[in-house]
Amino acid sequence: MAARCAAAAAKAALPAHARARILLNAAEALEASAEDFARLICSEVGKPLKDARREAARGAFTLRWAAEEARRITGEVLPLDFDAGSEGRYALVKRVPRGPALFITPFNFPLNLVAHKVAPAVAVGLPFVLKPDPRCPKTADKLIGLLVDAGWPAEAAIVVGGPLPAAEALVRDERFRIFSFTGSAAVGWRLKALAVKAHACLELGGNAAVFVAKDADLPWAAARCAAGAFAYSGQVCISVQRIYVEQDVHAEFRRLLVENIKCLVIGDPADEKTDVGPMIDETSAIRVEEWLKEAVGKGARLWAGGPRKGLLMPPSLVEGVPADCRLSCEEAFGPAATLDAVTSREDALERMANSRYGLQAGIFTNDLAFVRRAFERLPVGGLIVNDIPTFRSDAMPYGGVKDSGLGREGVRYAMEEFTELKTLVIKS
Repeated sequence: MAARCAAAAAKAALPAHARARILLNAAEALEASAEDFARLICSEVGKPLKDARREAARGAFTLRWAAEEARRITGEVLPLDFDAGSEGRYALVKRVPRGPALFITPFNFPLNLVAHKVAPAVAVGLPFVLKPDPRCPKTADKLIGLLVDAGWPAEAAIVVGGPLPAAEALVRDERFRIFSFTGSAAVGWRLKALAVKAHACLELGGNAAVFVAKDADLPWAAARCAAGAFAYSGQVCISVQRIYVEQDVHAEFRRLLVENIKCLVIGDPADEKTDVGPMIDETSAIRVEEWLKEAVGKGARLWAGGPRKGLLMPPSLVEGVPADCRLSCEEAFGPAATLDAVTSREDALERMANSRYGLQAGIFTNDLAFVRRAFERLPVGGLIVNDIPTFRSDAMPYGGVKDSGLGREGVRYAMEEFTELKTLVIKS
């Protein structure tokens, strides 16, 4: 596959205006078929229809933004007369595609997470092989079809299927110069070890923490935490998982949060009213159920939740989960969140930072000095103030530290990852 993709490099090396036009045409086609995409996403991965519609809209924005960035990728001119031996010389520095890319994407955003890899690739003229999650191949195929119909060379957009062993075989191919993976930490780090010569970008898991200070807008914070913890059954790597609340407002915030959780509609993802649909498979649902039982068995209190019904796991909130429980220290990737009171803001920062993950975090406060302190101290890729860590703009840099990954996405930042600098020195 890498050989075929490398052979297509010349066809992918289109001028910037052509790459921009392809992306813009694809965005317009996606907008025109947004409802079809939303229903396909809903049927393939069980995402509630209203969330699938938002994903389709985000996917179109990602393509449009890439069309704009395709015209803005530039280099620089450096005069080199900084020392006595370099008079009369200057350097032209430009960005060039690193080479054939391998993209591996997960099930939870089968459209927009694919767009976040292929749109920057098209923007810089990079041929790629895409391996979507085998549970949602149709959405990826449909998106790539739009790009090809818009003018991107079919030879430079190869889509392959297959389970994890197929991914491992592809990653071992040293002709790939870029390897970009979104998924679990365990799988991502294992595949990176196989991609010896490729520049790796890993967007991995997290167990995102939120702090609610006593000066926060509590109704807003509670509503947002309920949405961030349980949208798409928590199957989002920046779902709200650990909630810390300043002691003075802990009881009131908990009351508001439980009220919001009780208002969530659980059921058929194709129903327009559904907030929380089924998990992706029974193995995942059973795992979350077991983690909740472990926490309660070790003394945690269940404030919201109930028995699992097949793939439907009710939104669950537990308080006082011991630090060694999996629900506290691992990525739940399901509709379960923990709640704890903290006696000080310093304690909150310490507990938020106490994780092997570092993707995004959120704090609700109007104390700017504390915001600055949190921004300096929290080891995360992004800090969201007065909103949940589940917030992501498709234009901003996105990625994590520690076990949450390497590199950054967000169209322009992915374009930088997918290119490298090439220098021409001229003597006048």
